[in-house]
Amino acid sequence: MAIAQNIRCSHCGAPVEFKPGELIATCKYCGFTTVIETGQAFNFEYSLLLNSYDQKQIEDFIQNWMRSGFMKPSDLAKKSKITEKSLVYLPFWVVSVAVTTKYKGIFERIAPPIVKEGEIKKEYNWLVLVREAAGFPTKEYNVPLAGKIPYDFRKIEGYAQLLNSEIDRDEASEIAKQKIEELHRFLLQQDIDRIIETNTDVDLKQMVYLHAPVWFIKYEYKGNMYQMIIDGAEGMVLKGDIPSYKF
Repeated sequence: MAIAQNIRCSHCGAPVEFKPGELIATCKYCGFTTVIETGQAFNFEYSLLLNSYDQKQIEDFIQNWMRSGFMKPSDLAKKSKITEKSLVYLPFWVVSVAVTTKYKGIFERIAPPIVKEGEIKKEYNWLVLVREAAGFPTKEYNVPLAGKIPYDFRKIEGYAQLLNSEIDRDEASEIAKQKIEELHRFLLQQDIDRIIETNTDVDLKQMVYLHAPVWFIKYEYKGNMYQMIIDGAEGMVLKGDIPSYKF
């Protein structure tokens, strides 16, 4: 386990804890955000999604989830026990881009094959989780950006954990670009069977550093452990392990 280190907040003087590999740190006492390597202030847009559940409300939410839907044991809510519930504010870069991919390829599903040209034009608010190897289901997380507010440390619950970024702005932008190019290559293969050439232009509109509330839950049912991951802003279950159910 990496040993935490700390620097002094240049705004209030309080200790700001960080771990090796983290690049951006936020003071939990005054909310001032620092680039660790330089000690300078973080000057990009920084937003926060508010958490909608306290510890009792999230338990009620879990109980309702256990009682609803198909393929769950009928006694799941009654006989399960929540063993861990942690509210974590995860750091993301939200990369807003307009993307155009022009392509040329061969359509082989008819005879004779024909050469086709076209383009794909899309706009994205692409989400990059800035914690390496976190195992978070990013693809399932539709970030409710309409609810974001300017970052305010006073809105962070005392029992919550706020994680720092391990990826800088430029790296996050490059990750988003690579993922979008992969997606567009997949999309254009719906129109052509063999690619001759392709070119993708990514127009960066905006990047926002964002902390979003996520509940990590563990529960026990009949001697086995299961996990849930819940979006704390809008209550969407991003991952929910369900015990096997026998008819």
